[in-house]
Amino acid sequence: MSAEIERKFLVAELPDLSRAERAVVRQGYLTAPDDSTELRLRQKGDRYYLTLKGVGSLVRIEREAEISAEQFETFWPETDGRRVEKERYTGRMEDGRVFELDIFFGDLAPLRLVEVEFPSEPEALAYVPPDWFGADVTEDKRYKNKIMAINGVPV
Repeated sequence: MSAEIERKFLVAELPDLSRAERAVVRQGYLTAPDDSTELRLRQKGDRYYLTLKGVGSLVRIEREAEISAEQFETFWPETDGRRVEKERYTGRMEDGRVFELDIFFGDLAPLRLVEVEFPSEPEALAYVPPDWFGADVTEDKRYKNKIMAINGVPV
């Protein structure tokens, strides 16, 4: 089973993104708001994915498969009312770790979040973020994309 180990933070100030990869992302959720498992459709640039994410915050089961544009469009209407649109910047920090910084559009603007993945739970727990990171929201369910797609920006 594939597990995702990541921490999520608010962004206190934008870093230099000139070397980061940029992609427009739209994603929608097929599962009901109270389902513990997420089934998500994602378009990232010109690629399409179906992703299953399990229960959890710091550590979650994740399985992903690339799908065709036609498959994506078949199911996309079923995500109405449960969608997120954002600009994603993927880059490297000074310590060599990869970050994914999301700048949200629409009702979620001007929210900015950054995520960092880790090979182990102890490494994730010991991580000291750089100054441009803000508050750690890893355990705050209000900042899960699925919850924000339904409820909007956390207050």
